[in-house]
Amino acid sequence: MISIAADGIKEVIPSLSDADVESLKSGDRVRITGVLYTGRDAAHARFLPLMNEDKPLPFDVRGQIIYYTGPSPARPGMVIGSVGPTTGSRMDSYTPKLLALGLKGMMGKGSRSMEVREALKKYKGAYFGAVGGAGAFLSRYVKKVEIVAYEDLGTEAIRRMEVEGFPAIVVNDCHGNDLYEEGMKQYAR
Repeated sequence: MISIAADGIKEVIPSLSDADVESLKSGDRVRITGVLYTGRDAAHARFLPLMNEDKPLPFDVRGQIIYYTGPSPARPGMVIGSVGPTTGSRMDSYTPKLLALGLKGMMGKGSRSMEVREALKKYKGAYFGAVGGAGAFLSRYVKKVEIVAYEDLGTEAIRRMEVEGFPAIVVNDCHGNDLYEEGMKQYAR
């Protein structure tokens, strides 16, 4: 579900529908409340044979958002350690298949390939950007966390995080827009 707060920021609550994703535009500031799943390179590599064999993934990706992060261990009294984004393009080879299975969003840092951007259009998905270098700050928005799968991967295990007001920005929408390209055009000399 997506609504607009009094301050103009879009409130995003997964599970997301096609209509929810269609309402997002590159450059939209968002706050995510609800469930985010974590997954980085190693977890995605384990997804691939499952997807190739039409076997179920460790969690139902339909309508969900995967946050590309490998959280550090929590300090005493904290829910989680630093939870900063990793580079999204490292998951580009897996993303179109995940979107075809119903994944609606991914969050990381950096740009995505043309193949991923085309898949976002085809399957109605969005790529959110989180602020790199702000992992300790972002941990404040995580209220609960549990390992869902691949515990042997340590920080790269898949986690189910409950977040409240997690700040991000839409980088790529399902309409083919790219915030980075728009920014470069706007400030080109």
